[in-house]
Amino acid sequence: MKNYTGKFHQTNDFNEIVFGRRAVKAYDPEVKISREEMSEILSEATRAPSAINMQPWRFLVIDSKEGKETLAPLASFNRTQALTSSAVIAVFYDKNNIAYMDEIIGKSVELGYMPQDIADMQIEQSKEYYASLSESGLHSMNLIDSSLVSMQLMLVARAHGYDTNPMAGYEKDQIAEAFGLDKNRFQPVMLISIGKAAKEGYPSYRLPLETVTTWA
Repeated sequence: MKNYTGKFHQTNDFNEIVFGRRAVKAYDPEVKISREEMSEILSEATRAPSAINMQPWRFLVIDSKEGKETLAPLASFNRTQALTSSAVIAVFYDKNNIAYMDEIIGKSVELGYMPQDIADMQIEQSKEYYASLSESGLHSMNLIDSSLVSMQLMLVARAHGYDTNPMAGYEKDQIAEAFGLDKNRFQPVMLISIGKAAKEGYPSYRLPLETVTTWA
């Protein structure tokens, strides 16, 4: 595969990023995103917000021929995207993300983002809060946070000149284990294909604002 890094038009035009994004079904299989640029895209995506800044999202980047062949039968409804895209990013959330709380808050103190007394109070309150959550409550919180990073990832990809498609049609109960991850710890959220469209995605109708908005 050829490495096309830097060839595609990057933009900071917000309207182009938002209104130009399309869900793409087929990609140019010759386009390969370097792991260096993919790391930049993922790093920028992780600026998304999360509850207590706990960042529960985890990414599995499937960009090798072998990885795609493993994925394809697990994503039969989205096989074309899986095989032609530069990569498919499987987004999970980590049920054990609380293990990183001390690191996250400790680094905030070290970098001068937070005073130590506030950090100590936040750690105590956050651990109490996590302990009070039901399994369904924890799932809902982590799913919301991981959905936020997923949307940001697609917008960042667009800013880098790439196309994406979020996908829910895959074997969620098998994907973690298929790639050597602990399926009890890492919970699937969605797949996001990324690359350069072989054919532009179609525009889609959006409901009128008055249908989806209530003012109070």
